[in-house]
Amino acid sequence: MKVLLINGSPHKNGCTFTALSEIAKTLQECGVDSEIFHIGAAPIRGCMGCGGCAGKGKCIYEDTVNTAIEKAAEADGFIFGSPVHYASAGGGITSFLDRMFYAGKSSMVYKPGAAVASCRRAGSTATLDQLNKYFTISNMPLVGSSYWNMVHGNTPEEVLQDKEGLQTMRNLARDMAWLLHCIQAGKEAGIHAPEPERGNTTSFIR
Repeated sequence: MKVLLINGSPHKNGCTFTALSEIAKTLQECGVDSEIFHIGAAPIRGCMGCGGCAGKGKCIYEDTVNTAIEKAAEADGFIFGSPVHYASAGGGITSFLDRMFYAGKSSMVYKPGAAVASCRRAGSTATLDQLNKYFTISNMPLVGSSYWNMVHGNTPEEVLQDKEGLQTMRNLARDMAWLLHCIQAGKEAGIHAPEPERGNTTSFIR
């Protein structure tokens, strides 16, 4: 089993990475592999709603989004981490996830997902609300923890001083590992994911 951890911060080894690293360490202790994937610091174009990805399983624009979609196909669960920018998720991770879910949703349905927010002081709950909507529109079980999935600090060193935040990250990792093991046990017992009704809903209006 493997969890794909997406670092949505422009800073590869910043506060968001520190939170995800705590999760990765605990997942390993629970017998679950993980990979931290950085979306990069280069500008990420938003989704154009062109529909060019239909039937392709990838975006027509080649960048880190398609790399993540390829990795998603091999992952069993996901955790998306974002810094708080103006009381919401960062622009980079927002554009990234819009395209990743629009083009690569089939690689993520019925796989557990969770969001993590990294903030200096406030805006974390609004960020989590924004990120969690990607899961709840994609038939993905939402993984929680012992508190809201957030850490506080303006630097990685300050995040490491947020004892409750790090505890929340560890409990999130344990909950994710537990759910993955439960899903695996269900598959071995012959329980399969339901087949959703197909409607005309779409994430974007052209």
